[in-house]
Amino acid sequence: MVSEPNTPGGSPARPVASVRYELLTLGDELLLGLTANGHLTFIGAQLGRRGALLRRNVTITDEADAIAAQFRESWARSDVVITTGGLGPTCDDRTREVIAGMIGQRLVFDPAVERAMQERFARFGRKMTENNLKQAYVFERGEVLANANGTAPGLWAEQDGKVLVMLPGPPNELQPMFLEQVVPRLAARGLLEAREAYVQLRTAGIGESALETRLQPFFTPHGTALSVAFCAHQGAVDCRISSPGGELSHARLEEIAAECALSLGEDFVCYGHDSLARVCADLLRQQEKRLAVAEAATGGMLANAFSEVSGACKFFAGGVVCSSNDAMSLLLDVPESLLQQHGAVSEEAAVALATGAAETLGADYTLAVSGFAGASETGAGSSPVGTIFIGLHSPAGVWAKKLSYPGPRGTVKVRAVNAALDWLRRELVRAARGGVTTQRRSNVMR
Repeated sequence: MVSEPNTPGGSPARPVASVRYELLTLGDELLLGLTANGHLTFIGAQLGRRGALLRRNVTITDEADAIAAQFRESWARSDVVITTGGLGPTCDDRTREVIAGMIGQRLVFDPAVERAMQERFARFGRKMTENNLKQAYVFERGEVLANANGTAPGLWAEQDGKVLVMLPGPPNELQPMFLEQVVPRLAARGLLEAREAYVQLRTAGIGESALETRLQPFFTPHGTALSVAFCAHQGAVDCRISSPGGELSHARLEEIAAECALSLGEDFVCYGHDSLARVCADLLRQQEKRLAVAEAATGGMLANAFSEVSGACKFFAGGVVCSSNDAMSLLLDVPESLLQQHGAVSEEAAVALATGAAETLGADYTLAVSGFAGASETGAGSSPVGTIFIGLHSPAGVWAKKLSYPGPRGTVKVRAVNAALDWLRRELVRAARGGVTTQRRSNVMR
């Protein structure tokens, strides 16, 4: 059932899109809602990037009978079955033993896996208990997927013209294993495209319907040869273009995407999947500038967005979270008289926070966010709940703007962070081009 002659089954090559993938996510903690099923979104997205569609995901308990029943069904009708969870050392980790019996493979002890576990425990200065040896049993006719971030290795088996991939449950273990080991193996066997199957444009500051309207003239001439999909996020929209039938080459897709990007101007963020923070980070590094943030409404989310970028110390000076007026005055030298006159949720306060962060942390650019993010906070008059003020300090000046994002606290915070990042990105793009900002200069200065 696999698609390359040199793979199990030896069947003729066929489109990757026709390969049937199923994902079994195991764990009572998923069904009880104690852990979110991030494996579905991660694995589904990674397969989709390479032209494959995850046809089904089933979440099941750790009980042996449930594992056996669902695996039997999925294995019978799929080309590739991926399982997550149940490979650890404890009594509720049964996936390895149950599935070995289902596919008729004997589990054999692998001394190399034992050594890797012992070395990991030694690095952490801990003693390895006897039950960990359970993880060293692997398929006699399979491969071991090394786990650099944990003790349970992944397992790979090919038989009956199918592929079985078994991965541990913790995301920090599963995700690098999937990207670095599973994806290359699947691509080598013709079960995934060797490169991304679509070209993605990431945009910000424009809604989904408006984006489609602006880009439709570039899509219409290609008719059914071009497939277009939109995915909206909080304050950002992705547009993916592909040619499932292969009528348009990847080079032609890139040309169409370039035409779209040019027409979008500053609303175009990047090609691919980089975050707004990553795009800002690249621009800051290119211009040899440093950034700081001051947060009175987003609880460190803005700082965290930058700290997630590799090499953040090269461009990110730091951040200050100051939820009270006293903290604003003490940490960022915001005048008490300004806060008493205008309030902490105001254009004046946002400008003062941004300026204070720039001076305190020695940054070229600073972002400041204040506002009423949730229902427990009391907005009044012109500043109801959902009101956000963003301040931006740059070498060219300091500005502030007011935004309104009615909704739950979490949504307001995410949208505020994305709005701040997008504003910074636009200013950095203009600075790189030697342009003059179009934002209104604030007349409220410290």
